[in-house]
Amino acid sequence: MDYKNLIKAAKLAKKNSHSPYSKFRVGAAILTKSRKIYSGCNIEISSYSLTICAERTALFKAISEGEKKFVALALSTDEEGFTSPCGACRQVISDLAGDIDIILTNGKGKVKLLRTSDLLPHPFTPNNLI
Repeated sequence: MDYKNLIKAAKLAKKNSHSPYSKFRVGAAILTKSRKIYSGCNIEISSYSLTICAERTALFKAISEGEKKFVALALSTDEEGFTSPCGACRQVISDLAGDIDIILTNGKGKVKLLRTSDLLPHPFTPNNLI
């Protein structure tokens, strides 16, 4: 699948990052089954526990607009290597989006394609609560 527009949206979202403490800018964009793209950036607060990651911002925006089915999530950073979602985001992605494509992009424009199951191979899911 061609994810160029999704990657572009993640890179654009990164420009809005509010990261005055870490200076670690992150942008994310999620593609829905209805072909809509929702983007988000990381937003840092001086009390780090209140900070929200770009992945969750994008996913929560989509959910708040009524989206329930997802295809892929792109993540963009300025790093030379690839940065994957943190553990909290992996759990949220698994719960709300399932086993979707995860596209990592770095500061050099390189792309790496994974799946949620690659990042969280043995997830705790809502099915565990039944």
